[in-house]
Amino acid sequence: MPNRADEWMNLLQVSGYRQTHARRAIVEILLAAECALEPMEIFEAGRRQAPRLGLVTVYRTLEKLEELGLAQRVHQPQGCNRYLRAPQGHEHLIICTHCGRAVYFQGDELDAFFGRVAEQSGFTVEDHWLQLFGRCARCQ
Repeated sequence: MPNRADEWMNLLQVSGYRQTHARRAIVEILLAAECALEPMEIFEAGRRQAPRLGLVTVYRTLEKLEELGLAQRVHQPQGCNRYLRAPQGHEHLIICTHCGRAVYFQGDELDAFFGRVAEQSGFTVEDHWLQLFGRCARCQ
């Protein structure tokens, strides 16, 4: 049974990207990340696994992973230049403002709230993305 990294690598291959050791390093780093990572952080960590990894490969792979819905940019006050794996199902994100730790949480119970927002605004809600900020248990 393929693991998640294998699945991502297969999806990259189907979309025209060769399966390389460098891309595999990027995928594994992103899947293991507890914090949202900047491309340069992924590059530096990836070079330890794949010394020939190039920064352009990091950016192109992140762009493709985002396009495939496997990775997402994380919105923060400093900008939207960090990446995490994309949520699975109905997950939302909470990020520690001190250490940067990111945790996904289930958001099914928010459907009633989004329904009220739609009713009050007159909009038909087609999609949503919720991100919270706070201090994790380790940083409190």
